[in-house]
Amino acid sequence: MKLVRYGQAGQEKPGLIDAQGTLRDLSSVIPDVAGDALSTKSLEKLRGLDPAGLPVVPAGQRLGACVGRVGNFIAIGLNYADHAAETGAPIPAEPIVFNKAPSCIVGPNDDVIIPRGSQKTDWEVELAIVIGERASYVGANEALDFVAGYCVCNDVSEREYQLERGGTWTKGKGCPTFGPLGPWLVTRDEIPDPQNLGMWLDVNGERMQTGSTKTMIFDVAQIVSYVSHFMILEPGDVITTGTPPGVGMGMKPPRYLKSGDTVSLGIDGLGEQRQRVLAYEEHASDTSLPVRERSASA
Repeated sequence: MKLVRYGQAGQEKPGLIDAQGTLRDLSSVIPDVAGDALSTKSLEKLRGLDPAGLPVVPAGQRLGACVGRVGNFIAIGLNYADHAAETGAPIPAEPIVFNKAPSCIVGPNDDVIIPRGSQKTDWEVELAIVIGERASYVGANEALDFVAGYCVCNDVSEREYQLERGGTWTKGKGCPTFGPLGPWLVTRDEIPDPQNLGMWLDVNGERMQTGSTKTMIFDVAQIVSYVSHFMILEPGDVITTGTPPGVGMGMKPPRYLKSGDTVSLGIDGLGEQRQRVLAYEEHASDTSLPVRERSASA
């Protein structure tokens, strides 16, 4: 299944994409694509529905992040051998784990906002895991049983904040709009091999990243197992799993996002995202935004 959340920011409704590509409303079945609605039992119930019996959603709806009420938004750093090579970093002996703020999560086609004063905002196409069952101390051999599905993530990153300001990577990873998720949450049964997915990212139509989950250092099962030994993973938690080569920081000279850029990215079977890049000042002064959002930005 392809599960989505649609509607205005903060008022998203649950939906699914049927076999013909039509968006249908799931509001009468589940309250949101979040939490216990992502459990194995709940997903089995959704699979048993006849999509033709669900209301058709009018075209042109905004897509929100494909999972709601995310408690833990966890990320894995330097998890692609070819990306580690482009940055000159050694292969990690264990997964590098850090947090992205759940408040940075936005829809797949929402604007990405360059933070105030930022000079080094970067892009990263990533495979994200969505947890479906409570996981604690699970083995790698059983870890996929705790996965609800997968989605595309743009792990937007401010490299100065991440690497030059001391402390942890988190400072450069959780700025507002730095976590586009979606367009769909694709359930695990539709992605039989998450380690064989092509990935790409363009900036202004120019290909920057071309990769495959084949080059992950730690695979999906290892990551879920590893993280579950340090924290309890709850249904709806998201783990984004690292990026292939081609990030702006790795270019010679480095290249970073600027206002007016357009970023497009996708992963086989998981759909595509497209974001307009705006400077903080442009976003904060945009009177077309809802009052609540403008107030939070100012």
